[in-house]
Amino acid sequence: MTDQQSTESGTAETTPTTALVTGANKGIGFAIAEGLGRQGLRVILGARNDASRDEAVATLRSEGIDAHGVALDVTDDESVAAAAAALEADFGTLDVLVNNAGISGPFDPVTWQQDPTDLSLDTLRDVVDVNVYGVIRVTNAMLPLLRRSKAPRIVNASSSMGSLGRQPGPIMAAYSPSKTFLNGVTVQYARAFADTPIIVNAACPGLVATDFNGFAGDRTPAMGAATAIRLATLPDDGPRGGFFDDGGVVPW
Repeated sequence: MTDQQSTESGTAETTPTTALVTGANKGIGFAIAEGLGRQGLRVILGARNDASRDEAVATLRSEGIDAHGVALDVTDDESVAAAAAALEADFGTLDVLVNNAGISGPFDPVTWQQDPTDLSLDTLRDVVDVNVYGVIRVTNAMLPLLRRSKAPRIVNASSSMGSLGRQPGPIMAAYSPSKTFLNGVTVQYARAFADTPIIVNAACPGLVATDFNGFAGDRTPAMGAATAIRLATLPDDGPRGGFFDDGGVVPW
């Protein structure tokens, strides 16, 4: 997934495949950026917090990875538009978009549940704004750049907790339905892109030990990043509109 372009002298030089990962300053998002960077991609870390984003970029650069940062709040139209403009000015194209940013919303610290019978609608709105609307907001803003790529890929970070068939984990009345919603949106994007080079899929990282869940998971961020990395680097005949984890297709 690398393009060739001619220099003024007439010789060809390689333009690196460029990937944007949202929520990439820590956890699974950082691991996705690191994994893509190790495969030779130029990675752009999107995050709201300037200090943690800069620190993450510096860490990747110390590993020899071509890493850059961009201020990005997926819930803010102006922030997303400004990030798209910055990528346009700095790189002119985008090959991979990993919509990783997500939140769980508050839950009971004892039961680890979000009870639908007393769920705050404000909590539900906040979770959906990041986990669903944020994906749509960022994807649509980045589409003009992605359409310039020969092999654009979009990966949406979902969860098997959004599976209506499996229904794993505790009751999470805001988080789980937001991932079901996201899976449905992923399918509709895939249908819209059916006759284009753009391939979009959803990835489940599994139960990864990060601050997202109080480090309660049994998987490392690198393990959780593996499926997203694979989907971000699919060949042109790869699957479209699917939901995958390490074991393959996730029924939802």
